[in-house]
Amino acid sequence: MTQAPFNKNNKNAKTGENKRKRPTKKPTHFNVKKPAHKTYAPKKSMPKSMQKVVLFNKPFDVLSQFTDEGNPDSFRETLKDYIDIPNIYAAGRLDRDSEGLLVLTNDGQLQAEITQPGKKTAKTYWVQVEGAPTEADLDKLREGVTLKDGLTLPAKAKVMDNPEIWERYPPIRERANIPTTWLSITITEGRNRQVRRMTANIGFPTLRLIRYAIGDWTIKGLDNGTYKVL
Repeated sequence: MTQAPFNKNNKNAKTGENKRKRPTKKPTHFNVKKPAHKTYAPKKSMPKSMQKVVLFNKPFDVLSQFTDEGNPDSFRETLKDYIDIPNIYAAGRLDRDSEGLLVLTNDGQLQAEITQPGKKTAKTYWVQVEGAPTEADLDKLREGVTLKDGLTLPAKAKVMDNPEIWERYPPIRERANIPTTWLSITITEGRNRQVRRMTANIGFPTLRLIRYAIGDWTIKGLDNGTYKVL
């Protein structure tokens, strides 16, 4: 038996009876309330002549967004303390306690290519860990480790020489009797705090993390806290 539509003029209709429930609106790009700082660029095609791409070497303790609206009384630094170019947005995020390369653009398609998991854009990190991993330890990263959100894709991992980089303030915590090691780790995923969780999984906590490269872009020649427009 087909249910009749609810008629608000029918005085005999009982409240709530026959009333059709409105379908729940599914979140989409258009009806989800966006944060005021806007972390995305419109996903439309853009002529190369209008495209802006900015490489920024993000310092430690800086948010990878232009405002800190969740904390009106906070004095946390944001991108606006370093970059004065309007209408560009970060293509992916870099944790507040991480340093290094952040790509910003006004091109939504480029932003999606960098951030979408299916694109498998390679990202290389310089990672200072506590302890001295062996090749057997690094093989676990190369094969993929199981985190709470599943098995990671195989990573490239190798021990590297101590890089010539800027001082971090505050400095990392060091223990007198425990060495530290620098690793180069390349992944093609972008899970939350993934590299830190991967090194912890094999028993070597991350002390300092610097993103060196995204695809072919790197921080080579770019001082910490500065940016360049391509």
